[in-house]
Amino acid sequence: MADEPLELGEISLSEWHIHTDQMAEAGFLTIARRLPSLVRQAMGMAWRASPRDTVATVVLSLLGGVFTAFGLLATTGVLTALFEEGPTPERVRAALPSLVMVGAAAALRTATQAGAGWAQQRLEPQITRLTEERLYGLTSRVDLVAYDDPEFHDALQRARMRGVATADSVVALAVDVVTAAIGIAAVAGVLGVLHPVLLPLLLLAVLPDAWATVRAARMRYSTLYALIPAHRHKWIIAELLANRSPAAEVRSFTMRGFLLRLYDSVARAEQEVLLRLARRQTIARIVGEALGGLGSALVYVALGVLLAVGAIPLAVAGTAVLAIRSGQSSLANLLYATNRLYEEGLYFTDFVEFCDQAEGRLAVSRPGRPPARFERISVENAAFTYPGSETPALRGVSVEIKRGEVVAFVGENGSGKTTLAKILSGLYEPDTGRVTWDDVDLREVDPEAIRRRTGVIAQDHTRWPLNARYNITMGTGKGEAALHTAAAVAGADEVIAELPHGYRTLLDRRFKDGHELSGGQWQRIAVARGFHREADLLICDEPTASLDARAEHALFERIRGHSDGRTVLLITHRLASVRYADRIYVLDHGLVTEEGDHETLMALGGLYTELYTLQASAYR
Repeated sequence: MADEPLELGEISLSEWHIHTDQMAEAGFLTIARRLPSLVRQAMGMAWRASPRDTVATVVLSLLGGVFTAFGLLATTGVLTALFEEGPTPERVRAALPSLVMVGAAAALRTATQAGAGWAQQRLEPQITRLTEERLYGLTSRVDLVAYDDPEFHDALQRARMRGVATADSVVALAVDVVTAAIGIAAVAGVLGVLHPVLLPLLLLAVLPDAWATVRAARMRYSTLYALIPAHRHKWIIAELLANRSPAAEVRSFTMRGFLLRLYDSVARAEQEVLLRLARRQTIARIVGEALGGLGSALVYVALGVLLAVGAIPLAVAGTAVLAIRSGQSSLANLLYATNRLYEEGLYFTDFVEFCDQAEGRLAVSRPGRPPARFERISVENAAFTYPGSETPALRGVSVEIKRGEVVAFVGENGSGKTTLAKILSGLYEPDTGRVTWDDVDLREVDPEAIRRRTGVIAQDHTRWPLNARYNITMGTGKGEAALHTAAAVAGADEVIAELPHGYRTLLDRRFKDGHELSGGQWQRIAVARGFHREADLLICDEPTASLDARAEHALFERIRGHSDGRTVLLITHRLASVRYADRIYVLDHGLVTEEGDHETLMALGGLYTELYTLQASAYR
C-alpha cells in the first residue's frame, strides 16, 4: 500500500482567491490605468467614514512631501557652505543656518508622517465598521428569494469572504500610493530646480530597480497562484488530521498513515515549486542589481561630466545623489503599494457591485397595513418559480384559511408545501396571483407588518448561539410570564430545567460554560419560539422531525390545545397528525389536487388515501 500511486483530485479556487488569475495576467500598464479610479473609490469610502481623518491623512501626507523637498534644497546650502574655501570653523558657521533648516525640515517631516499615520490608523476601524454595517444591513433586508438566486448568492459570498475585509486595506494602500507619488514628485521637483538635466538621471537610476522589483513580484505572484490548489489540498487534509469531528473515524479506519502520505505528496510538490521560484527570483535580482549598478555608475559618470564642465557645483551634485536615493526608496514603495492596491481593488469592487445589486432587490415602501383581526386568508391562483429554475414550484394554487382553523398541507417532497407556506407568511411573493388577508392584498402591505403577525416553527430552524432565553424570545420583551408559558406549551421547560444556568445558559459550546442540546431538545426550543410570538397565524413546518414518538404525540396535543381561537397551518409528512385538521390540502407537483377533511379525502381514494394507507400499514 505504501507504494500505491495516490490520486489527488482537482481543487477549485476558493472565494478568497477568485480574482488571482486576473492579477497574475495583468501587466503594470493595466494596473496603472486603473489606479486613478481605485484611489478615487478608496478616498470616497474614507470620506464617508470620517471626513476629518481623511483630510488629515491627505494634507499631512502632502506636507510630508513638501518638507522632504525643502530638506533636500536646504542640504544644498549646507554642502555649498562646507565646500567653500576658507577655514573649517568659518565654513561650519556659514553652514549652520542651512543645517538648522535641514533639521527643522526633518523634524517637521517626521511629525507630519506620524500625524498622517495616526489619522490613517483612525480611519481603518471606522471604514471596517461602515462597510460591515452596509453589507449586513443590506443582506438582512433583501427579499428572501434573493438567497435562492445562484448569481446573487455567489456575489454575496465574494463580498463577504474578502470584499469587506479589503475595504480598509484599499484605503490604506491608496494613501500609500499617494504618499509615494508625492515623494517621487518632491524629488523630481528638487532635481528640476537644481538643474534640468538631473531629471533624466533620476529615471536612469530608478528604472533598473523598478524592472527587477516588478519582475520578481510577478514571478512570485504567478507561482503562488499556481499553488493555490495545493494549499487548499493541504488545508483539507490538515483538517482531517487535526479536527475533532473526523478524529474517531481516522482512528477507527487507521487512516493516519494514508492521510500523512497524501499530505506529504502535496507538500513535496509544493516545496519543489518554491525552490525553483527561489532560483528564478535570485537570477532576476542579480540581473536587476547588475543593471541598477550600471545605472548608478552612469549617473555618477554623468554627474562627474557635469562637474567637470562646470554645469553644476559640487554641492548640487551631492544633493542630487541624496535626492536620487530618496527617489529610489519612494519608487519601491509606489510599486509595492500599486500592485497591492490593484489586487485588493478587485475584491473591493466585488463588495461595491454586490451592494449596488442588493439595493436593487430591496422591497419598495408600502403604505398598506393588514387588518387588525383577519377572518380569512386567501391565496388566489398563485404561481411561483425559483430563480434559475425552469420548473415552477407552484402552478396556479388557490387555498383558503379561516380564522381559528387548523389547516394542513400534505404531499410528497417537492410538491410545493413549504413554498406555499412562505408565500402565506410574506417571505415570498407569488409571480402571478395574489394573497389577501380579508380583502387586503399583501402586495400593498409592508412585509414586516405581515411577518410580525406570523409565527413559524420550521424543521430547519436556526440554532442561535445565544442563551436559552433569547433563543425563545428572539429579543422581544414580553415578560417572564409569556416566556414560561411558551416554554411549557412546547415542553421546552423540561429542557431548560436540565441546563446548568437555566434560561441564562448559552446554547453553544464555543462559549465558555456553553451547553449543546440534542436535536429533539433544539426542536422543543424552536417550538417554544413559535408559540412565544403569539401570532395570528402559526405555521408549523415539520415541527416534530427530530422528536421521538412520545414527544411528537405530546406536541401535537399541545398545538391543538394552543390553537383555540388561533389559526394554525400544519405541514407534515406524518399524516396521522393531520386527521383532526379542519381542512387538508393535498399538493402534488405544485398543484392542489385534493381538498377536504380526513374522512372526505379517504373517501376519494386519491393520493392522500394512498399516502395515509402506506404509513398506516407500517404500524400494523
